[in-house]
Amino acid sequence: MRQRSAAIFLLLTMPLASHADDAPPVTPYRPSVSSPAQLPAPGQLELELGGLGQRDHGARRSSLPYALKLGFNPEWGVVVGGEAWVSQREPGMARERGAGDTAFTLKRAWLAGEGEAYGLEWTARAPTAKTGIGSGKADYAVNGICSRDFGAIHMDANLNATRIGARAPGEGRIQTGMSASFSTPVNAQWGATVEWSGARRSGTPSTAQLLAAAAYSPHPRLTVDVGVARGLNRATPQWAWFTGLVLPIANF
Repeated sequence: MRQRSAAIFLLLTMPLASHADDAPPVTPYRPSVSSPAQLPAPGQLELELGGLGQRDHGARRSSLPYALKLGFNPEWGVVVGGEAWVSQREPGMARERGAGDTAFTLKRAWLAGEGEAYGLEWTARAPTAKTGIGSGKADYAVNGICSRDFGAIHMDANLNATRIGARAPGEGRIQTGMSASFSTPVNAQWGATVEWSGARRSGTPSTAQLLAAAAYSPHPRLTVDVGVARGLNRATPQWAWFTGLVLPIANF
């Protein structure tokens, strides 16, 4: 298994390394909840793929989140993402397995100057997951983004509102959320990220979590991350751990 993993890694990195000097770097959106304002390089289709595990008072959930990102130009782009596979189990209940919901996002970016950008995302989440994994209803969201550099520290702050498709009696329709991610390079290849995020909706408990992650970039066209998130109240999963990668897969 170790030899196979090494072979796969070499197959991914060797073609990328050979073009690293004349091709644009990747623009990672993971692993934080916050989305950056910047888009991938125009015409470069990027894949983000990872693994996510969550534990919450006896409940267990594992998934394979993914995202495909394409910038048409520096101002406009699209993102298609979701969970390729989900496995979850509640205490006393049978395990549920299957694909998750799928989100389609249109993104607009405004580059305000060196180290400063703003963005707006419109997202429709289609109920592609089976009952028990997804809600069975579509959700719609709008997300405002502010990205700024403060010396060596980069900030991505998000403020969003989501129209929830499936809700119980007494629960509000609109969920508001906010997050702030701060990242900094440690050296030429390593970087660190910390983030706070939370959401609230009338008739339901508010959520809040703290995330910490490390990212390794052996060259500009590949980034690998690993990290952990801790829920700050009982409405948020106690622990989450994740790992993933970002790399280009095509150019148009």
